[in-house]
Amino acid sequence: MSSDIAGECSYCRTCIGIGERWVREKVFGTEFDGGSATYEWYHADVFAGQERSCWEKHELERETARMSRAA
Repeated sequence: MSSDIAGECSYCRTCIGIGERWVREKVFGTEFDGGSATYEWYHADVFAGQERSCWEKHELERETARMSRAA
């Protein structure tokens, strides 16, 4: 990993630069792959012209999917 980036956003797939705020989510695998954990990173700040951050968009999509499965 380059010293000028903190990682790649799992939502928009762009680099998260040093000094930018980010959220890290721990994702557990399925029992088929041994249940090992991986991490995903998301931008925590809203980009200019956007209404939500990548993290908020990810959470909204996940909640929408959860609600549609429950219906």
